[in-house]
Amino acid sequence: MRPRLAVIDASVGDTPAESNLDRELDAATDVFKVSDGRFPPSVSTTSWEYDGIVISGSQTAVYDDRDWIHELTEWFRRAHAADVPTLGICWGHQFIAQALGGRVVDMGEYELGYETIERRGEDPVFRDVPRRFTSFETHSDRVAELPTGATTLARNRFGVQAFRLGSGYGVQFHPEYDRETAEWVVRQKELSTDRIESALNNITDDAVEDAVAAKRVFDNFLELAATHQPETGPVR
Repeated sequence: MRPRLAVIDASVGDTPAESNLDRELDAATDVFKVSDGRFPPSVSTTSWEYDGIVISGSQTAVYDDRDWIHELTEWFRRAHAADVPTLGICWGHQFIAQALGGRVVDMGEYELGYETIERRGEDPVFRDVPRRFTSFETHSDRVAELPTGATTLARNRFGVQAFRLGSGYGVQFHPEYDRETAEWVVRQKELSTDRIESALNNITDDAVEDAVAAKRVFDNFLELAATHQPETGPVR
């Protein structure tokens, strides 16, 4: 049976976030556009019906003072306490880290384009992903301090690229991006013409093909979510 997921779309406005995740996640999904005030049901209810949670990227910063970010933080903390498997991507990665006691800071620069990432140790969510792999990056914040007890699963020259804490995972990169999305995102950036052209030139056939291996993170997470046995019941 396909797992059922609550997809948290934290992007603002009309973006490819939902369609990309719908394409890559072989699961039954309900999408909640939290930036528009649409939230999933409380994890405290006995009718919680999802096997896991996926949190998308966003154009905001996780430390922005926005009501929906504060509300989502409280909601997610309850989900994490209830041991619900969660995968956060880019903004979602930073959000999970911050919500659980880590620290996210402005890098003062952009990581933009296809980058090389190195796995650390072994974890089921990275099964069959090469030790060194490629994926698309677009962020100017980073996780400077992980929450207590978290394990780093991947890094590159910009810092932490993946971590795990309990049944919660964060990945800074975007395994869900296709070429069209990568080019669209680059063109949205308020950067110099030279930087934009350089980033677009980085989007090559070889880079797009190399990044396919990182998509295995989704299937691995879905398998974990489908077979997960929570250590705790719903938080009341």
